[in-house]
Amino acid sequence: MFEKHGVPVLRGQTATTPQEARAAAEQLGTPVVVVKAQVKTGGRGKAGGVKIAKSPEEAEQRAGEILGMDIKGHEVRTVMIAEGADIAEEYYFSILLDRANRAYLAMCSKEGGVEIEQLAEERPEALARIEIDPLVGIDQAKGAEIAQAAGFDAADVDKLADVFAKLYEVYVAEDATLVEVNPLVKTGAGEIIALDGKVTLDDNAEFRHEDHKELADIAATDPLEVKASELGLNYVKLDGSVGIIGNGAGLVMSTLDVVAYAGEEFAGQPKPANFLDIGGGANAQVMANGLDVILGDQAVRSVFVNVFGGITACDEVAKGIVQAFGLLTERGADIKPLVVRLDGNAAEEGRRILTEANLPQLEQVDTMDGAAKRAAELAAN
Repeated sequence: MFEKHGVPVLRGQTATTPQEARAAAEQLGTPVVVVKAQVKTGGRGKAGGVKIAKSPEEAEQRAGEILGMDIKGHEVRTVMIAEGADIAEEYYFSILLDRANRAYLAMCSKEGGVEIEQLAEERPEALARIEIDPLVGIDQAKGAEIAQAAGFDAADVDKLADVFAKLYEVYVAEDATLVEVNPLVKTGAGEIIALDGKVTLDDNAEFRHEDHKELADIAATDPLEVKASELGLNYVKLDGSVGIIGNGAGLVMSTLDVVAYAGEEFAGQPKPANFLDIGGGANAQVMANGLDVILGDQAVRSVFVNVFGGITACDEVAKGIVQAFGLLTERGADIKPLVVRLDGNAAEEGRRILTEANLPQLEQVDTMDGAAKRAAELAAN
């Protein structure tokens, strides 16, 4: 992605086995290579996921040590073999979305590397923060302003400004919310190179970037999250035992809190197993898809459906629950205890539909607190 927008980087190849790592090092042909864990999280260097190798044989050995590592819950399945750099100095640079000020924010420091978080906390004056007007962006002049604010030598300002402008191009063109380079280095020859980077992309802009699908690491994504994404559901797996379905992110978030609080009363303190927002205007099929995903989670012991009908009519939700039970029964799925609270638009009709359906293991509770308590109790038992 950096290469596409002209950001100076070093050559590198990915490998999934130690043998492939050795072949990549041989092909690069440099005296030193760096073996880097390819996982989507920071702190890889501190975790031992970045190692120097001074021969293809050593690259093979280092790749064997890194592949299979667990870094912050991410298993390393791929490493990058990158040519080594003659590092004279390490810097830090990032562009991010500053939601509070409705602008972009550039942050830059002459002191990059693995301790950047500690630097920001202990010596905030060493990290320059420059607001970026989204209508203007980072041109050569703005880039120079950032470099000067960070205290760079005058001889390096123009080179840095040029790289900053290219990184801003990545930020805008790829619809990112974060572009971070740590370290951005100055080589012994005086070149400025982005040695390592982290990019966060805005999911709302996916429709503009078909090529971003190639970047998805499906193997590192929870299968239920993949399934939910394919069904167009807003789902995040958590580590509890009470499945949650609601309509609207705010209602679902508050439902998570209420369930967590209610769970404190019971043995094992059951907690929410997921976040699942079926959204406004959800129909029966969406409801059925949501239940299908949640009941596919082996950790789930009960499900709490919490719907406040507005655009989403409660009778449609009820039809979806009945439809889901039919589909899951046909598949021989394990139906978990289900607690349903319906309120708002067409709530009475929705309750009537569920009552007449007489579905096994389904209970209706009128209040949100009462339903949360019952769902937690069922999960505990």
